[in-house]
Formats: sequence, C-alpha cells, structure tokens
Amino acid sequence: MNPFMWSLLYFVLLLFSEVAHATYHLRAGDPQLITAQSYAQTRQNGQPMFRTLNPAKTDSPCRSRPLDLVFIIDSSRSVRPAEFEKVRIFLANMVDTLDVGSDATRVAVVNYASTVKIEFLLKDHFNKLDLKKAIARIEPLATGTMTGLAIKTAMKEAFTEQSGARSRSRNIAKVAIIVTDGRPQDQVEGVSAEARATEIEIYAVGVDRADMRSLQLMASLPLEEHVFYVETYGVIEKLTSKFRETLCGVDPCAMGHDCEHICINSNASYYCKCRNGYVLNADKRTCSLKQVRAEVVEDPCKCEAMLAFQKQTQAAIQQLTDKHILPVVPIEHLENMLGRA
Repeated sequence: MNPFMWSLLYFVLLLFSEVAHATYHLRAGDPQLITAQSYAQTRQNGQPMFRTLNPAKTDSPCRSRPLDLVFIIDSSRSVRPAEFEKVRIFLANMVDTLDVGSDATRVAVVNYASTVKIEFLLKDHFNKLDLKKAIARIEPLATGTMTGLAIKTAMKEAFTEQSGARSRSRNIAKVAIIVTDGRPQDQVEGVSAEARATEIEIYAVGVDRADMRSLQLMASLPLEEHVFYVETYGVIEKLTSKFRETLCGVDPCAMGHDCEHICINSNASYYCKCRNGYVLNADKRTCSLKQVRAEVVEDPCKCEAMLAFQKQTQAAIQQLTDKHILPVVPIEHLENMLGRA
C-alpha cells in the first residue's frame, strides 16, 4: 500500500474514533455538552444558570400538599394560537398532578395582556374534570404585556377569602405561577415584592423571548428554585414533572407509620385515628375497645319496682296454692290486699 493510501486510512480511523467518542459522551450526559446545549437558556451575559429541564417523569409516591394555586398566563399578541394551546395543555397537565378539592388544592387562572381577566376563581371548581373544561374555554386576549397589573390583580382579587382562598390561620400555602414570553410593559418589581410580603410564593416561567431580569424580579427566593426557562412553547408541558417535584409533598402515611388503625395525613405530618367502636389511647397511636356503661335509670315513683314485687308475689302464692299449702283464694282478692298494703 502506497503512503497516500496509508494516510487516508489513518485519517478515516481517526475520524471514526472522534465520532464514537462524542457519541459516547452525549449518551452519558457529558457536562460540557450539556452546558453547550443549555447556552440558549442563558443568553443574557452574567445571568446565573437556572433549572434545566428533565423530561423524565417522576414516579416517587407523593401527593401534593394543599395549595391555593393561581396561574397567571400571558396571552399577548406574541403568543400565537398554537402556542397558547400548548399553555392550555400545560395547565391541564398540572391539574392532573394535583390533589384537587375544597379541602385540598384549589386552582384559579388569571389571563392577561394589556388588560387582565380572571378566568375562574379558587372557589369555582373543586374537581379536575370541571377545572380542565374551564381551562379549555380560555381564549387569548391578544395585545400588550401588563405583567405587573396581572400580579396586582391576582393579589388583590384572586388570593382573597371572598374568592376562595383559605384564611391565614389554616396555614395553606399560596402559590402563583407566572408564564410569559415577553418583557413586561409595566413595573413588576414593587408589586411582586408586595405580593411576596403577603406570603404568596411566586414561580416565574419564561418562554422564548422572555426577559430574564424581569423573571428574577418577580420570583421568590431562592431564584434557582423559582425561575424556569424554556426555548419554545412546544416543550413547556415538560415543566409539569418539575413542578410536580416542587409542589407535591411526600405522603407520610404512605411512607410508613405506627398507627394501629387509621393514619390521617396532616400537611407534612400525620396523626392516628381509631375505627368506630374504639378510642385512641394516651400514646396517640394504639386503640382500645370503647367501654359501654350500663346506666341505671331511677324510677321516681317506684312504680316499676312495685309491679316487679307484685309479679314475684303472685308467682310465689301460685306455687304455694298448687302445692295445697294455702287455701284457694282468688288471685284478684290477693292483688287487692297487696294493693291496700
């Protein structure tokens, strides 16, 4: 083989080796390659890396903690109809991951563009089917991006007890999830701080052209747990698994308990309960059969006692008469005598 053919063969083998090496690292999750792929998510210089998306679903046994949850969704002109449909799918998928109910998680949706529309309140729907039907009816509002006004409306009108939010004494977490693809046309820093001061936890989801600085100003701390970014609406539904990890809490009863009869979940803890007919012991976990006390009802006039005495006397006299120990005397006459006694 001439020198040219040897050189060509060496080059081909070298190229094959490089391709195989790159393929291996891509499959293995090479950090350098992942960083390169995520570069589009941090287009603004100096901005910290936020959560990257993992489309893999979580199968850990958990149930969502009770929430008063308000979605604040951007439906401005930049959100095309097909993209807004992706937002509706995302909301419906989120509902599926939650324990929805009047005593569990309540959901509301605030829709905004240049104006703000509350699509439905926390008190309106307490089951998943009704919620998803209501979500399917949401239409985009078309123009403007008044994000600050939307946050203020949610705080003043959606997170109130009149609208279905639970009282502070119930210790139910209040959560807002903002989804936007643009730069706000009004101020968001002050109103977001005011909302957070009322104990509303804010998650900010940016899509495509979303302004990263604005997302940071809206979100609660720590930012790395409350700011998300996706490049297109086409992958926004993959955020569902991330929010499931964030919003759901471990079911203490499912993870193991020491209750003899029934385990009841209570936020992040649990308490024990007994079946009917049993009472909870002082150790708060075991149960004992309920003791039934026989109550003696006092007869004020002694009537029942007198009747019982008469019946016993009649029976005794009848036995003596049958044995010919006493003369035959009509029972009625004895009753009269007993009555006079």
